[in-house]
Amino acid sequence: MKKITMAVAAFVIGTVGNANALQFNSGRSAFKFNASGAAGIFEPKFKKTLFLGDFELRGQYNYAIARGQTLGLVYEWDETALDDHDFAHDAFALWESRDFGRLEVGYTSSVANKLGVGIPDVGGLRVNHKPLFYKKILPHGNIIPDTTVTTGHDAPRVNLVTMPTNVGQYGLSVAAFGDEYDYAVDGGVKFRFPNGKLKSAVSLGASFMDKPHNYSSVSYAPDINADWRAQGSVGYNLQYNSWIWGTSVLAIYDKNPIGTAGDGISAGTGLSYDILNYSVSVSYMYSHTGIWHNDMEKYHDHTVIDSARYKYSENLELWTSIGLTTETPFLSTAFKVNF
Repeated sequence: MKKITMAVAAFVIGTVGNANALQFNSGRSAFKFNASGAAGIFEPKFKKTLFLGDFELRGQYNYAIARGQTLGLVYEWDETALDDHDFAHDAFALWESRDFGRLEVGYTSSVANKLGVGIPDVGGLRVNHKPLFYKKILPHGNIIPDTTVTTGHDAPRVNLVTMPTNVGQYGLSVAAFGDEYDYAVDGGVKFRFPNGKLKSAVSLGASFMDKPHNYSSVSYAPDINADWRAQGSVGYNLQYNSWIWGTSVLAIYDKNPIGTAGDGISAGTGLSYDILNYSVSVSYMYSHTGIWHNDMEKYHDHTVIDSARYKYSENLELWTSIGLTTETPFLSTAFKVNF
């Protein structure tokens, strides 16, 4: 059965990847590699056909140092890292304990981001993480592209998060020594209620970033300069049998911003349904920047997306999406291969 975490940007303690990952085990050592790639078309205003591509490569090495304790290394490179001219999306070392939780040290997203709950979407336009449709249809103003807290993954970071329990999962992040801000502190919590046919999850996230300097969470948005940035988010998912509904809100405030305003609110909601190998969804996102500053230009954007997906096998799926931003309708279709 499709789980809630398949529809959200969730953090999972343990090894990564899917059931089709290439995996080797030898004594205390284990290596897992998984990859995915998507290729298709994107048509803004149904007139011009553009190529749409996306990919992800991820490897993880684990070494069991004792019963219930593991050391590991993780490296991931994907389309978002390529767009941002980064050497990796994830590159960190970890220590994991069945009793205490997980410690990550290196370049990766914050706990607030990893524990965040997004909105359901069965297409491949990455609604919950640096959406691809904004890459193809550049907004006329600054936007907040998704609804989870982010402080990037370009500065060395320490993540500490507890193991998931029936009560909840808690985490704290500290990042510093990067080029885009002096330091950032993030916190997150997620509660899961997997009771019978009705399952739900709620997340809360917050962060403080000191002196953002030419900081940008996405390559297609203007850089941010301010004294400090504060963020807060809340997300909720509800699943009943094959139905999943979710909603999430992110608020950002920049103190004394310079240039284009990049703070404001981003909100979204979505509904998806599975039947056999087919899935359908409808998603809505709203972004409004500049609302906290009377002397700065304000910009807002509405986006609605209907998506359908056919899962041919564990390795191959086909999807198509039709959507409308504030100014531009679009159509996109692609196939995705998972290894």
